[in-house]
Amino acid sequence: MKVSFLHLWGSRLWICLALYLTFLRCGHTDRPIESNDFDSLQLNDFVEKDFPFISTSLDARNLGDHFPKDNLVARGLAFPLSDDVYACFDTDLLRWSVGWTGPYLPMVLLPQVSYHDFFDKSNDVPRIKGHAVFANGSYPGWSSQQMIHQEVRPEHQNREGFYWGAIPTGYGRWDGVYLHGEHAVLTYSIGSTRIHELPGAIASTAGPIFTRSVKVAESGDVLYLNAAEVTTGASGEENGPLAYIRQSSLSDTVTAVAAKADDGQVYPVRLVENRYLSVEFPASTSERTVTVFVWKGPESAIGHFNEAVRANVPEWPAFETGGPSRWKDEVYTKGQCAADTTAFVIDVLTLPLPNPWGRDLRPADIAFLTGTKAAVVTLSGDVWLVDGISQSLDRLQWTRFASGLFEPMSIAVLNQTIYVYGKGGITALHDLNNDGEADFYENFSNAMEQSIESREWATDRAVAPDGSFYIAKGGTAIGGPGVTPQVTPGFRAGSNQSGTVVNISPDGLGATVVATGFRVPYLGIRDDGLVSATDQQGNFVPSTAIYLVDQGDFFGVPATRHSASGQLAKQPLAWIPHRVDRSASSQIWVTGDKMGPLNGALLHLSFGRPGIFNVLIDTTSQGLQGGVTYIRGNYVAPTINGAMGPSDGQLYIAGLNLFGSNSTGIAAIQRLRYTGKPSYMLSAFKAGSEGVVLMFDSPLDEVSARNIANYQFKRWNYKRTEQYGSGHFRLDGTPGEEVLPVLDAYVSPDRTRVFLLVPDMKAVDQVEVMYDLRAHNGKLIKDGFWFSMYHTEALDLARYGFGPVDFGKLNLSREEIDAMIKTDFPVTVDRGRELFATKGCLGCHSTGRRTEGMYGPPFQGIYGSKVELADGATVTVDEAYLRESILEPSKKVVKGYQPEMPSYQGVLSDADIESIILYITTLYR
Repeated sequence: MKVSFLHLWGSRLWICLALYLTFLRCGHTDRPIESNDFDSLQLNDFVEKDFPFISTSLDARNLGDHFPKDNLVARGLAFPLSDDVYACFDTDLLRWSVGWTGPYLPMVLLPQVSYHDFFDKSNDVPRIKGHAVFANGSYPGWSSQQMIHQEVRPEHQNREGFYWGAIPTGYGRWDGVYLHGEHAVLTYSIGSTRIHELPGAIASTAGPIFTRSVKVAESGDVLYLNAAEVTTGASGEENGPLAYIRQSSLSDTVTAVAAKADDGQVYPVRLVENRYLSVEFPASTSERTVTVFVWKGPESAIGHFNEAVRANVPEWPAFETGGPSRWKDEVYTKGQCAADTTAFVIDVLTLPLPNPWGRDLRPADIAFLTGTKAAVVTLSGDVWLVDGISQSLDRLQWTRFASGLFEPMSIAVLNQTIYVYGKGGITALHDLNNDGEADFYENFSNAMEQSIESREWATDRAVAPDGSFYIAKGGTAIGGPGVTPQVTPGFRAGSNQSGTVVNISPDGLGATVVATGFRVPYLGIRDDGLVSATDQQGNFVPSTAIYLVDQGDFFGVPATRHSASGQLAKQPLAWIPHRVDRSASSQIWVTGDKMGPLNGALLHLSFGRPGIFNVLIDTTSQGLQGGVTYIRGNYVAPTINGAMGPSDGQLYIAGLNLFGSNSTGIAAIQRLRYTGKPSYMLSAFKAGSEGVVLMFDSPLDEVSARNIANYQFKRWNYKRTEQYGSGHFRLDGTPGEEVLPVLDAYVSPDRTRVFLLVPDMKAVDQVEVMYDLRAHNGKLIKDGFWFSMYHTEALDLARYGFGPVDFGKLNLSREEIDAMIKTDFPVTVDRGRELFATKGCLGCHSTGRRTEGMYGPPFQGIYGSKVELADGATVTVDEAYLRESILEPSKKVVKGYQPEMPSYQGVLSDADIESIILYITTLYR
């Protein structure tokens, strides 16, 4: 057979074209994505039609007259079973909470409302909008030996009449979900009996029928599956593998349940109290496969229902060996490396946006699998893998690994297994067939309690040296619609583990509360197991705090104390002023020896500022005290969580924007990289009764260091009250800050240390030292240091290389000290503009009309206007209202906003307030 040259060339041309198009589709191009433009990003829907479930909570208490009223799901999986047919499985109670037809769930959870509108915080509790077909109340979906139709969770899981968390493992345990194409196979245990379940639905002439095909392992006990509850059952029929309940007020309407076994054995459906329909599974020495059918319709159509049951033959996928790949494409990006201009710089790992799935990607955390490969978890519930993490970041390969997780905020890797912590618990992700995608989402632990409240966030996790996990849980701060009652100003009840740090045992089965009294905690852990934490300013939390955590600690929020103890709140290692960091996030202890002056340091991540602080710890004979200094850098998005790179030893940080941050960036993975250039940062301090020693990374210019005019020293206390945040108070309790003069400055022989001689040094919550110095080479060092001083023992200055000090200068009266301090400032627009920016106003209020990402109303044109308040009243925005709002911000809150502004009492002087108001009056265009 002869083949012409032209025909052969044409065939090769088509092959080359096909290969080229394949390369384009898969992302194999020489032009990787180099930057992300969120403004022009085109995203598909949050719900991906080819993925078999979404994780969710659900309020199903108001489905109608015939359905149970105690039906809340805190941790659930919602399945689209066929066109317009859905069901929700409660992983805590191992039950089908509700099956319905019509629309899917409304997309009202926080990751969903912000999926396209990145600053939308108007989240709600999901409630079905379709037509409920059947439901089950708040009791186990299965039971052993006897039927159970009541709550079985112990009283310690009850708060304000609501039970939260999983049923005791003696009743059953959620084990996870397998994915295989369009199918999701549930797996759980009832007692010691393993169950696999394939949810489904079939169409019939009688209407949609819900199917639950279950493989039940051998069992020495009889088991019962609770299939449906009808609270208004008038009468019913029970006939072997079929039973139904007639509904009292619906003419000719029944709820029916049937059971059909593959081997032909009869599994009776029990009718209990004309209310419950339960399937009985007799004891057996072998595995059984049985399909349970649930249907609602006219009694006259029972025959059609039976026909559909007889005709149905469920097909089980080979789920235990892994499913087909669903995300075959790869996306390549090129990172952005900063120039090595300073000791520490910020590089950016460009995200795979856009991508073939039109998927949002807002990273919450990162964990490394190898030196060049990491796993990234997103707020939307996805896990991505990124490979090729090198010094240059020139070719990053991104692939999708998992999806459908419930508001995950942290990720960890242990023995090459990825663990994700979200509201659903800690999930271990397994790739069963090594195709680069997770096939089994194993429940490593759901031992922690979780309420339905949106702000009982699963904020953070830390892995301990013994393989256990420390987890942090949000304190159910009020920020939108909820379910549980308000228990104190600013807080709903939530669960009995809201606002706590909990230790999860290495096997995932045990949960021990370690510390309570948090508002929104995040964690850090040192290699030796020392746990640190942060908390965010709010009600009962005066300002951002850094803590060292010990068993039994209480950190000040009454709503999350969870005990009747009168224990006092533990002092933080350090307070941070609101204007310096108004919203804390996680912490990282630097490991390895590749971060130069930060080796071994505790780093504090800030969402609000955003950026990274170095935490300095002062060890005294009476205890620890600490402070923070900011690591300057071009942070392109908020910083939330991160990990040390195992190969390069640098810090990688994930973060996304949503709540108020000074950053306008939407999301990023950033790398804090040490360049080897000189550092001019403050690296240590020692505070005592005579003043404070400041220690720098590089030698200082002695002339500038000795000039006392280059230092400003302030101090103040906070008050922990039910109000949001705290004003500033002098040591005598009156509002205001105390300015102390620096009487002299001494420089150590190596010029890396300065001792500031300061009078009247006393224990105080907050000290601020601002300095404007030069290094030995003329480099400007203009920065600040904020620390807490609880202990004022005498300083051993000789230890730090200082010679004789004239301590006689400290013998000043308070009047003499005050006379040395200039505290009066002119009232001007320029000063108001400066204060508006430096005191934190700009982070929450736009000077234009921007509202997205803002906590407070915009100020352009607000002066002289009338605004509606949350209580429905109207007020004119004049000088009196603005002054009141600055000093008592929760008194008259503008409609649509939460009372989440701290008082500036004592923070701003009368002249400061007048300057800010004068500036606001100019914002009329």
